[in-house]
Amino acid sequence: MTGPLPLSSDQNSAVNHSDKFPKPSASERRKALRKRLPPWFKTALPTGTSQLNFNKTKSNVQDYGLTTVCEEARCPNIHDCWGRGTATFMIAGEDCTRGCKFCAVNTKKLPAPLNQNEPQELAEAIELMGISHAVITVVNRDDLQDGGASHYRDCLLEVSSRTPNVGLELLCSDLDGNHDALAILLEDLPIRVFAHNVECVPRLDSVVRDKRASFSQSLKILAEAHRLRPDLRIKSSLMVGLGENDHEIIDAMQLLRDTGVDMITLGQYLQPSDRHLPIDRFPEPRQFAEWDAAARKMGFKAVASGPLVRSSYRAGLLWEEAEGGEPVVTKDSTGSAVSHLRGQVESVVSTCQII
Repeated sequence: MTGPLPLSSDQNSAVNHSDKFPKPSASERRKALRKRLPPWFKTALPTGTSQLNFNKTKSNVQDYGLTTVCEEARCPNIHDCWGRGTATFMIAGEDCTRGCKFCAVNTKKLPAPLNQNEPQELAEAIELMGISHAVITVVNRDDLQDGGASHYRDCLLEVSSRTPNVGLELLCSDLDGNHDALAILLEDLPIRVFAHNVECVPRLDSVVRDKRASFSQSLKILAEAHRLRPDLRIKSSLMVGLGENDHEIIDAMQLLRDTGVDMITLGQYLQPSDRHLPIDRFPEPRQFAEWDAAARKMGFKAVASGPLVRSSYRAGLLWEEAEGGEPVVTKDSTGSAVSHLRGQVESVVSTCQII
C-alpha cells in the first residue's frame, strides 16, 4: 500500500525542490533559443596586395582614431572590403528614431542634434583612410522635417569636394516617404549608387520593421530615385531567416526589379542580441546560389547572394559589375557570396578558412 498523499502543510519539501531547480529567467530562456551558426559561416582571409591594402587602411583608422561601421558592426567582410578600398560610414548620429526588431542601433524618439561639423569630419576620415569607394549609411531621423536629407547632402558634397576620385554610395533611409526631400537630396548629387534596403519580404513588415516602414513605401522611394536620377545605379538588400519562404524571396526580388532596382544583395539575418528577433532558419549556400541565378535571370546588373553577404559587401566591385565588369562572386572569391557562376557551390562549405 502506498504512503499518504502530501498535505498542504508539507510545503517545505516543495520549496526545497524549487530551490534546487529554479526556473530560468526570461533572458536565459531567450539565450537557450538562439541557434548556433552552421559550419558554412566561414570566409577566406585576403592575401597578397589585398592583405597589404587592408593593413594600410587599418593603420590609418587606428592612427587617426577614425570610426567605421565595418568595425563597429564587426562585419565578417571587413578584410575583403578594406583590402579592396571600400569602407562604410554611418552619419547623422548613433541613435535612430525607429525601433526595427532586427537592428542593433539604439532607438530614441529625440536623438541628439545633428553634428554640424560632421561633413568636414567625414570628408577628412575618408581622405585619411585612402579608400576608393565609400558607402555612407544613415540612421532614420524622423524628428527632422526633411528626414535628415539636407544633412546627408551636405556630407556627400563635402566628401566629393575633398576627395573627388572616391566613388560614393548613399545607403539612405526612406525619408518617411518624403519625395520632395528626396528630390532636393539627389539633385546633382555626385554619387554612383543610391541604395535603400527593403530588409524583408512584404508579409513580414509588421514583424521585422518599425511601424513607420513598409515594403511598399520603400519601393516608392526606390522608384522615385530611379525616376529622378536614371543615371544612378539603384540598389537594395534582403535578409533571409526572418520567417519568409523561398518563393517569397523570389517574389520580393521581382518587385524590386520591376521598380528599377538593378543591384541586389541577399544575406543571412543574424540575431544581434537575445532581445532581437530569433533566427527562423539558415538556408544552405546552394540555396543562396539559386537566388543568385534567379536574380540574374530577372535582369539585375549586379548580384551578391550568400550567408555572409551584407548590404555593403564589396560595394565598389558590385558597382563595377553593374557597369559591365566581372561579377564579384568570381573575382578572388572569399566564400561570402556564392553563385553557380563559380562552378562549385559545395566548396564554400569545405575549403574556406574561418576568420
